[in-house]
Amino acid sequence: MKFDYIQAIIIFIIVFFNNHIVFSQTPKYSNEFTTLGAGARALGMSNSVVASTADVTSGYWNPANLVFMPSNIQLELMHSEYMAGIANYDYAAIAAKIDEKSAICFSYIRFGIDDIPNTVDIIDNNGNIDLNKIISFSATDNEFLFSYSRKSKNDNLSFGGNAKIIYRRIGDFANAWGFGLDAGIHYKLNSWEFALAGKDITSTFNTWSYDLPDNMKNVFAITGNDIPENSTEITLPVLQIGTAKNFIIKNDFTLSPEINLNLTFDGKRNTLIKGDPISIDPHCGFEAGYKNIVFFRSGIGNFQQETNNKGKKITTFQPNIGIGITIKKTVSIDYALTDIGDNSISLYSNVFSIKININKKNENSPTVL
Repeated sequence: MKFDYIQAIIIFIIVFFNNHIVFSQTPKYSNEFTTLGAGARALGMSNSVVASTADVTSGYWNPANLVFMPSNIQLELMHSEYMAGIANYDYAAIAAKIDEKSAICFSYIRFGIDDIPNTVDIIDNNGNIDLNKIISFSATDNEFLFSYSRKSKNDNLSFGGNAKIIYRRIGDFANAWGFGLDAGIHYKLNSWEFALAGKDITSTFNTWSYDLPDNMKNVFAITGNDIPENSTEITLPVLQIGTAKNFIIKNDFTLSPEINLNLTFDGKRNTLIKGDPISIDPHCGFEAGYKNIVFFRSGIGNFQQETNNKGKKITTFQPNIGIGITIKKTVSIDYALTDIGDNSISLYSNVFSIKININKKNENSPTVL
C-alpha cells in the first residue's frame, strides 16, 4: 500500500475519535431510522456490504465506493414495510460519474407512520365521546444525503464523503432539523476489498422544537406526563469496518463473501462483543451469482443475548436471504426477506428494490458496463 493510503487512514481515525471523546457522555440511540439500510441486495446480506457495494447505494453505505459504479448514471428505488405494514420505509437515489475518477450521488430516505389517530379532543366538556373529533397525523423521519467520491493517484484507493440533512416531524406538534457528515475509504488489493466507513463522524445534531396546542398541554398535565421542551439531540459516530473477497468459479459462477464490524463508542450495548466504551456488532453475508444475471444472497447479524422462557440466557441472531436478477445489464430487480427470527412471533419484511443503469454516449471512449 502506498503512503497516501496509510496517511488517509490516520487522518480518518484522528477526526473520528476526536469527536467521540468530546461527546462520550451522550445518550445512546438517536436517528435510528438512518441505520435500517438501503437496497434489497444489502438487506439480503444482513447489511454486510461496506466493502463490496459498487453502485448507487454506495452513497448510503460507503461513499468511497461510488467511483466503481459500472455505468455513468444509476437510479435505485426501494420500498419495504415494517411492523405488519404500520410503518413504511422508502429509499430513492441517483448517482452520476463526473469523470473516470469522481462521482456524485443524491439519496433520500423516508420512514413514516401515517394516519395516527389523535384522540385528545375525543371527550367534550360534558364528558361525552365524540368520534367526529378524531383527527389523524403522521410521524415521519427524513434523511437527505449528498455524496462525493474520488479515486486517489492510486486507482485502487478511493475516498468519499456525505453531507446529510435530517428532518423529523410529528404532526403539527413537533419537528427537528439536523446536520451531519459521513466519510469512507476503500482499497482494492487483487480480489480483496477493504473499507472503513464512519457514520456521523462530526456527530449529528437534531434541534427539536415543539408547538403544542393548549388542549394537548392540558391533557399532558392531567395525565401526569411532562410537557416536552425545545432541545438538541446528538447522534454519536459509528465506525464500520468491512473486508470482502471475490471468487470466480468456472467463469460462469461468482461468490463474494463479506464480513463487517460495527463499532459504537457510547458504552455497553446488547451486541455479541460488548464493552465500555466500545461495543462491536459483527455481521456477515455473501452473494452467489451466475453469469452476473441471477444472484442468491444470505447473511446473519443482529447477535443479541436474550433470556428464554426457562430463565436461561441464550444468544440469538437474525438470518436474512435475498435474490436478484439483472436484465440486459440495464435493469436489476432485487428482493430480500429480512427481520427473520427464531421466535414465532417475530415480524418480517418483504423488501423490493429496482436499479436502472443509464449510459451516456461518448464517441471518444466506449461505454463501461
